[in-house]
Amino acid sequence: MGWIAIRMLTGDRAKFIGIVFGLAFASALIMQQGSIFWGLMLRTCAQIYDLRGADLWVMDPSVQFIDDVKPMLERQLGIVRGVEGIQWAVPLYKGNARAKLTFLDKTTGKRVDVTEQVILIGLDDNSLVGEPAEMFTGNLLDLHRPNSVIVDKVGLRKLFPRQGLNLTKTPEEFKSQLVKLSRRKEPAIMSKSIQTNDIPNTKTVDTASEASPVLFEMEMNEHRAEVVGVCNASRTFQSNAVIYTTFSRAKEFVPRERKLLSYVLVKVQPGQNHAEIAKRITQQSGLAALTTDEFVAKTINYYLRYTGIPINFMTTVILGFIVGTAIAGQMFYSFTLENIRQFGALKAMGVGNLRIVGMVLLQAGLVGFLGYGLGVGGATLFGMANRGQNSELAFYTHWYLLLLDAGATMIICVLASLLSVLKVVMLEPAIVFRG
Repeated sequence: MGWIAIRMLTGDRAKFIGIVFGLAFASALIMQQGSIFWGLMLRTCAQIYDLRGADLWVMDPSVQFIDDVKPMLERQLGIVRGVEGIQWAVPLYKGNARAKLTFLDKTTGKRVDVTEQVILIGLDDNSLVGEPAEMFTGNLLDLHRPNSVIVDKVGLRKLFPRQGLNLTKTPEEFKSQLVKLSRRKEPAIMSKSIQTNDIPNTKTVDTASEASPVLFEMEMNEHRAEVVGVCNASRTFQSNAVIYTTFSRAKEFVPRERKLLSYVLVKVQPGQNHAEIAKRITQQSGLAALTTDEFVAKTINYYLRYTGIPINFMTTVILGFIVGTAIAGQMFYSFTLENIRQFGALKAMGVGNLRIVGMVLLQAGLVGFLGYGLGVGGATLFGMANRGQNSELAFYTHWYLLLLDAGATMIICVLASLLSVLKVVMLEPAIVFRG
């Protein structure tokens, strides 16, 4: 009976293909929009994962997400360091800054100043805790040099679009272009970092080692900044260039304020309970202390509750669900009406209603399986075509989405075949003898 059901389904190939592609459209739309939504949510908390090396984030209690910086007094860093059970605690500056870039206009020959908004990250001067996970060019230790900064690779393209960086297609071409644009200062020697006993992973350098060349120059808050390295940083929700420097230098790159301490990164002593230490920090300092996962959850929950992102994507997903149900349902019902005599003949030969219903559900399951496979495959190809750190599209497919999409496709198939099942169950076998 199953083979007969499949032969009936594929008898009219136009309708069969129409049902499959209707389900594939709904499945692809749900998967694509879900992946983009998931990718955007990950971008909202990307810098929490990028600023690695600490167990706890200490912040003002009113902070709601990573970019909602509420500055604290620097003396609160000492209070946190005095909490029992902490191995070390370092300051972190995170905020927005304005970088002034100077270009030479080739048509007029005049110098043109352009101001760009950037995300400024100030790492602890000694340990550089929170450093980028991967350097593209240069050395992280170059941050110990005066006026030095490190820029993320994607942001560098935006800051200096006239230097031909946007024309490069491969990492090798990008590095080659950077070498052509770089210049080397004399003497090219890195300064020695200061040892800090309570921070075991303090970065130290040999004063006789050669420093990386200066790639570009810019100005922030009337202070010169020299780009000495390029890093691979995760794309952020704001999509502005990310600039890394030291904490003391970051305070020079922004207007002077009484409170410039954004966060305190804390490392818990081995064997200590993170939740207990966080509670102890809150009791003694009045500040909030969260683990990385807790801070990520708090950031994502803020965007889910207080922005229109979820409802916008949910509207698109619901429309795709409705359209897929309508297309598949209409074509499936039309297919059933065209084969009503065949179903009547089967019932006249003694085939029961349960067997007939099973045939209809088998047909629905087959087109659902094919539509789901084509839809997921199409959405995956779309994501692969737009992947990479240079892509503006946020796209991430979690295995949860595969289950959600499969469930939605199954529901569409059930709804689409519901009218057909009722029609077949209420069918009178005598219809096969009517003229």
